[in-house]
Order: sequence, then structure tokens, then C-alpha cells
Amino acid sequence: MPSTGSVGDSYDNALAETVNGLYKAELIRRHGPWRTTREVELATLEYVWWWNNRRLHEGLGYQTPIETEENYYAMNGQPALAEH
Repeated sequence: MPSTGSVGDSYDNALAETVNGLYKAELIRRHGPWRTTREVELATLEYVWWWNNRRLHEGLGYQTPIETEENYYAMNGQPALAEH
């Protein structure tokens, strides 16, 4: 699916920039300084798990992505795609 903006305008890649900004603010700056790349990689894995499984997202009605997915499939009479 194409970007919501056209190439070169201020809306191009806005969602990715928002997510990157949150990642930097919530993990990198808050829990640094980092001594090794490995520390950052492991912390990033934990952050992504938290983001998908525990963090409440305003745009999802203050649910986690997992809860939103489960509710979607339950409403459509289908099992969820992934177990967690």
C-alpha cells in the first residue's frame, strides 16, 4: 500500500518517524547509556514484545495490539492467527 503522502512532502513516512521517536524516548534515552550493541539489541527485543503485548495504544481504544487482534477474530468467528 502506498504512503499516505507523496514523495518528499512532510507526511511521507510520518508513522515510521513517530514509532522511531517513541522507541528512542521510551527505551534508548530513558535506559541508556548503552555499553554494547548487544545490550541495545536485547533491550530492543524486550521493547518490541512489550509494545505488542503490554503497551496500551490510544489509537486502538487503549488496548494492546494482541487484544485488538483477538477481539477482531472473535467478532468474525475465527481463531486468532498467533498464540502468545
